[in-house]
Order: sequence, then structure tokens, then C-alpha cells
Amino acid sequence: MLTELRIENFAIIQKLELQPGSGLLIFTGETGAGKSIILDAIMALVGGRVDSTMVRQGEDRASLEAVFRLPETSREQIILILKREELFDGEPYLTLGREIRANGRSVARVNGRSVNIGLLKELGSYLVDIHGQSEHLSLLDVRSHLGLLDRYAGSEPELAVYQAEYHQLQQIRRELKSLRELEQEAEKRSELLTFQAQEIEASRLVLGEEEELAQERNRLANAEALAGTAQEALSLLDESSPETSSVTDLLGQASRSIAALARIDPGQTVLLDQLELANATLSEISRDLRAYLDGIEFNPRRLEQVETRLELLHQLKRKYGGTIEAVIAYGRSAREQLDKVQHAGERIEELQAGETDAVEKVSRAGETLSQKRRQAALQLGAEVEAELNDLSLEGAQFAVHFADEPTKTSDRKTAFKENGIDEVEFLIAPNPGEGLKPLVKIASGGETSRLMLALKNVLAQADFIPTLIFDEIDQGIGGRVGFVVGEKMWHLGRRHQVMCVTHLPQLAAFGDEHYRVSKQVSGDRTLTGVEKLISHNRERELAQMAGTTGETGLKAAAELVISARQRQAAAP
Repeated sequence: MLTELRIENFAIIQKLELQPGSGLLIFTGETGAGKSIILDAIMALVGGRVDSTMVRQGEDRASLEAVFRLPETSREQIILILKREELFDGEPYLTLGREIRANGRSVARVNGRSVNIGLLKELGSYLVDIHGQSEHLSLLDVRSHLGLLDRYAGSEPELAVYQAEYHQLQQIRRELKSLRELEQEAEKRSELLTFQAQEIEASRLVLGEEEELAQERNRLANAEALAGTAQEALSLLDESSPETSSVTDLLGQASRSIAALARIDPGQTVLLDQLELANATLSEISRDLRAYLDGIEFNPRRLEQVETRLELLHQLKRKYGGTIEAVIAYGRSAREQLDKVQHAGERIEELQAGETDAVEKVSRAGETLSQKRRQAALQLGAEVEAELNDLSLEGAQFAVHFADEPTKTSDRKTAFKENGIDEVEFLIAPNPGEGLKPLVKIASGGETSRLMLALKNVLAQADFIPTLIFDEIDQGIGGRVGFVVGEKMWHLGRRHQVMCVTHLPQLAAFGDEHYRVSKQVSGDRTLTGVEKLISHNRERELAQMAGTTGETGLKAAAELVISARQRQAAAP
């Protein structure tokens, strides 16, 4: 539910902070004081349209922010959305923000980070439902009706059974479609796959082979230079000539001299040890050089073979993936697809038999689900009509319309949907003789709000949206009906946070919290303020709403509050 609301420089509101509680929250005040502006701000925070005219005159921007406690009923769905957008911070609260600039730009924020308006609307659909002169966020969306009916009917178990069978059928049909497409071009496809698989398999690819071949090609291509360089180094190390001595001979002479030195000065024995170690190392280097020299191959034929192999590997990589690993994987996949193509006919026969069985299972599950929905729809209609009768809409009718579904098995194969075989829509006839019409086509204003109140009361357990807002639901009704409306809204407030703008004291008397919205002129500017009323201040406001003043008015207002509390206490 909404726990904090901050508004700054929005229309005639300079700065406003609210911390609304739970239950039924009443907002009253003179016409034009700014009550509906507060609701407009909430509407903007859940993705409603705004424009630069909403920025307070003389300011460059308006700022709106609301904090919601995540509802238990839709917490998982909201968290999934936040995680998808990388906005979940682990807290049980969600902060929505909106900044409207005088230049026409608008910035939306979720948990302090900029987002698009679409995300505000998506999240807002789980948090707030607004019912006013023309704004309705959920019940006028036909797509929500089936879910509301299922929750009212308690048909989630039947829906889960249906969806499990439906998903199994969809999986069979996807595989059938794929195999039939393969079968249609089987010959062409088979030839291509055979060529690809055989070409890759015939190459007998080995991981790491390309690197080894590249090194070998480098040695073969530079054999003459390598041999000359190695021979030169070996000659310097180990081969003397009449003109020069080798490094090994010179090192031997140095060893003999240092040995003589060590005999005279034993402290220099360590030098002799180091020189002997160097001599041994040079000997190993010489042996390795000889072995390397012996291994250098002047083999043009082998060089040609290596280059041919490397070119083959390059061609395969260009055709099948870019790396040897990718080529091997492509070959394996081609072989698997070839096997599927060659056995497609057998598999199609198996799947066709499975599809027939799956259709029957889905059909049975769909019929069971539909029957439960239809039974619940009759009860829902009766309960809503009783509510409408209480709200001074005598003779109003309500019904759940089920679109006709195909009856033939062959037709039902294409009639299955994710949520069953039914398409439903809530229909209403506010006045006798008018005929049932979709909710979206009914009259606007207070009559519409009362219809919504009736539906909300009946669907209170099924409706997961935590915060409900009713703007001037009392339009066109009198005091007696206002008392009934107030009681019903108070009942609705036991399961939801209900915010209501009203001019009827009989309705306002039922509020768990009462806020008075007022405006005053300071200098040449109009300012809106909100005051939470308690005790005598509340009774004074109710008296003023009733158009009475003095002790008589206060006494009547007090009696109004007492009557409301008595009804609340007697409520089941």
C-alpha cells in the first residue's frame, strides 16, 4: 500500500507530504481546493499522462514521489519485474518518482533510477487502481476479467491442471511443425546435411592441431636459415679452428687456471665450482643444439602437406564457425539433424498419436475449468446485483459474458489458449431495459464509481491491487445512499487501502483517517494544504459539509460519527 507521498510544485500544490495509513482514508474540502490534484499526482506516479501545464507557475519543474510497501498478493510478480530491470534492492518497499519539467520533458524513476514510463505503468498496475470521472486502471481492462473470475471462483487448481496439459500439447505441436517442415524439404535438406557432416568428419579434426601445424610450417619454411644459425652457434661453443678457440676450450683453460688458484688459496674454491657448473651447462647446450640441428628437415613435400592441411582447416572454419571447436560442433549438429530428417516420418506418426491424446486431455481439463467458471459467474452476478441494489441502482443487472467456443473436436484444436477455452467479459446494465453492455461503455461519473465499488466489494478477495482510489463517488446520490456507500467502502478498506474524495458527510463519517484539503492565498499565490483531522476538528468538518454550523451542527456531526461506528462494530 501507499505509505508516503511527496508532492512539490505540482499545479497549486507548492509542497505537500503525506503518510497515509491503512483502511478507508477520506479527503474532503471545498471545490477547487486541490483534492483531485493529489489524486492526479498519484496517477502520474503510476504512469498517467502529464504535461508542462502541471508545473506550478513560476517554477522550472514539479517533483512527485511515492513509497509503496510491496503487497503480499503480488510481491513475487513485482520483484520479478524489478529483477528483470536490475532495480530490486532487497527491500520490502518500492519508490516511484516523476519529475515534470516546464520545458515539456518528463523523467520517471523507480528506486531512484531513471526508467521509461512503460515500466511505471507496469508496476502501477499491481499497486493502484483509480476510479474517478473517467480513469479506471483495471476493471475496464477486459484482459483482467478472466483472472478476477478465476480468483473469485477459486479455480486456480483447475487452471494449473489445464495449463500443464496445454503446455504439453504446445510442445508436441512445436515439434510436429518442425518435423513437417523438415519433411517437406527432406531430399534437399538431407543432401546438404550429408555433405556437411561427411566433409567435417572426413577432415578428422583434432583440437590443438592447427597451432602445432602452424609451428611446423614455420620450421619447414625456414629450415635453411635455422640450420645455418644453429651451426654458427654450435661452432662458437664447441668447434675450434687454427685461428680461434671455442667457448668450451676457453672455458676449460679458465677452469685449469682457477684450479691452480684454488690450490694456493682454498677460499677461491667456490669460483672453481661455479665455473665447472657453467662448463656443464654449456655442454648441455651444445648437445641440445646438435640434436636440434640433426632434426631440422629440408622437406619441401612435407611443407606442402602442412600448408594444404592448414588451408583445409581455414576453409572449414570460414564455412562452419570460425574455430575448430565450432566446426566440430557444427558437424555433430549436422549429423543429429540428418538423423532426425531420415527418421522424421516415424517420429511424426508418434507425435500425431500423442497430439490426439493431448487434445483430449486439454479438452477435458478445459471443460472442467469452464464449468467451474460458469457456476461462479452466476453467483458473482447475483452478488454484484445485490450490491448495486444497496447503492440505489435498483434493477441494475450484471453478468459475465462467455464467448461461444467451438464444440467440434477439430475446431477445439485451435481454440485452446493459455488460460483455458473461455473468453469472458463483464457486462452491466445500470438501468432496467437498457440491456447488458461492456463495462467500458457504461456511463461515466458517480454512477460508474458506484458500479466499480459494487464490483470491488464482491471481488475484494480476488482483487490483488492494494490501493484503491475513488474520486467523487458520491456524485448524484443523497445522504441515505451515501451512508450505505460509506459502509461498503469501509468494508472494502478491511482488505485494501481505500482513498476517497467526497462531499458527503454520511460517507466521510466512516473514514479510518480524515484529511481536509484547503487552499489559501498568500500574496498573489494560491497554496494548497492538507490537515489530518481528529476528534472535534473532524466533527466540525462534517458539520460544514452538511451545511450546518453551531452546536446543532456539531451535535449532528457527532451523531453521524457514532452511527458509523455502531455499524462498523456490528459488521461481521
